Amino acid sequence: MLSNLRLKKLFRHTELYLLVVLILLSALISFLNPRFLCSENLFDLLRVSAFIGILALGQLIILISGGIDVSFTAVAAVPQYIMGFVIVQHHIDSIVVAILLPIAIGSVLGLFNAFLVYYTKVHSVIVTIATLNVFHGMLVFLSGGRWIHNLPVTFRNFSRIKLVELVNERGVSYGLSVLVGFWILTALLTWFILRYCAIGRKVYAVGGNPEAARRAGINILRVQLFVFTSMGALAGLASFVQAQLAQIIQPNAIVGRELDILAAAILGGASVYGGSGSVFGVILGVLLVSVIRNSLILLRIPAYWHQVVIGLIVIGAASLMAYQRKMRDRRASGSVVV
Repeated sequence: MLSNLRLKKLFRHTELYLLVVLILLSALISFLNPRFLCSENLFDLLRVSAFIGILALGQLIILISGGIDVSFTAVAAVPQYIMGFVIVQHHIDSIVVAILLPIAIGSVLGLFNAFLVYYTKVHSVIVTIATLNVFHGMLVFLSGGRWIHNLPVTFRNFSRIKLVELVNERGVSYGLSVLVGFWILTALLTWFILRYCAIGRKVYAVGGNPEAARRAGINILRVQLFVFTSMGALAGLASFVQAQLAQIIQPNAIVGRELDILAAAILGGASVYGGSGSVFGVILGVLLVSVIRNSLILLRIPAYWHQVVIGLIVIGAASLMAYQRKMRDRRASGSVVV
């Protein structure tokens, strides 16, 4: 009896279905294109996933709290450009400055979002649509759309660092990029905060039932400050990672990629209604989105179909989430009917 209950509980987890889909999809793509499962492609897949992976973890925290942030790409673009401008104009060849500066600026922009959401009492999706346009519009205006080249040597060489290094049959080295290490550390820190810290439990409580959380004495403003500042800080870190991947800084390089991050978070089981979501689920969601994009490239499917496929996936995931919520409500109401 106990084992049956555990089995039923296991099958209610979104992560299990995601893992199965990821394995089956990878096997299918490998059958169609054997290069997919080669170690070089898998390491490269992880490397390019680090950017959306870090942003998806920030979006996870927002979604659990019951909000949605769509300004995170602009929140990433602004500190990235400022960082590039500062280190190039002032000849600052320090990787520490290149990492910490965008994190600090992103945190300030996230803090601004938090105050707007809390004091205007307008839903976060409306507020962040507005700030997305404000932040990005000001960036394009002040930068004149100019690209930043000639990044310092230390900055350019940092992305070549490998946590695990291998050599292929052609004598070319490859391996696990240090950028993936940022994603791993961010995931571990997010998991620890949500699972073991008081603020993590408060985020779940506010997302599950804001009014009950308020009556229980939870400071809603502090929770809002935490979730949006976290999103801003992670957007700043992600902007550094994206600049490492591109080796050039463009005002328009990040804005417009919101769908991939939202798709990864929602696929990972982060409910748009708030109160649920896990780090492991989001990691699987990010990998699934990256595998789909990578497979479309390997299969030489035109780029304009990529967004169509991701959009359909979001629709399917949101529909499934709504259906699961409806069934839970029906079971709850049925349990009290005589």
